[in-house]
Amino acid sequence: MYRLFGLVVGAAMAASLALPAKAQEPVRGKHAGDFMIGASVIGVLPHSGGHVEAIGGEPDASDSWTGQLDFTYFLMDSLSLNLIAATTRHELDVRGSALGDVDLGRVWALPPTLTLQYHPLPQERFSPYVGVGVNYTIFYAEAGNKTAPVYDVDVKNAFGVALNAGLDIEIAPNWVANFDVKHLWLRPDVRVNDGAINATTRLDPWIVGAGIRYRF
Repeated sequence: MYRLFGLVVGAAMAASLALPAKAQEPVRGKHAGDFMIGASVIGVLPHSGGHVEAIGGEPDASDSWTGQLDFTYFLMDSLSLNLIAATTRHELDVRGSALGDVDLGRVWALPPTLTLQYHPLPQERFSPYVGVGVNYTIFYAEAGNKTAPVYDVDVKNAFGVALNAGLDIEIAPNWVANFDVKHLWLRPDVRVNDGAINATTRLDPWIVGAGIRYRF
């Protein structure tokens, strides 16, 4: 967590060097009632792990990169609610089982996450924040690999807890650069071939991203 947040801060500092001269205008800051819409590029990076019944081994999900929309509303100058919307595709397999490595095919994940964020320096150009929230991940369009002995994969939707840290940089009164890191505790159940094989996966993904926000 600390290493990733350090990378976020480093990227933000580098971005600040490229700010135009007009960005040195007085800082507008964050205020109660502000609403922001953001667009980012994010990476969803699962930890991968867990337990597979019957054949043993460890479930694994691939990393994925995609675009994201997010919405932020300020309840107070220093307190906001943030909601993210994105979807990612992941390749699934089981490694080190009694059958060797088993390709489970792919799945799409839709992980809306609502986070309560605290901004200790809301009136500064460089405004960090931390947060805690709840995630509900919807898994859909599962497909087994037809070249493997897997014809059906069902990943159950699951709730998770999220921790969050990030940095906003005001580059104009209505424009903000954003760098964000989230860590989810997410452990869905998986059924393979109508329940012939069951697994509890420990995805626990990192979500890292950078983007731009427009403030109304």
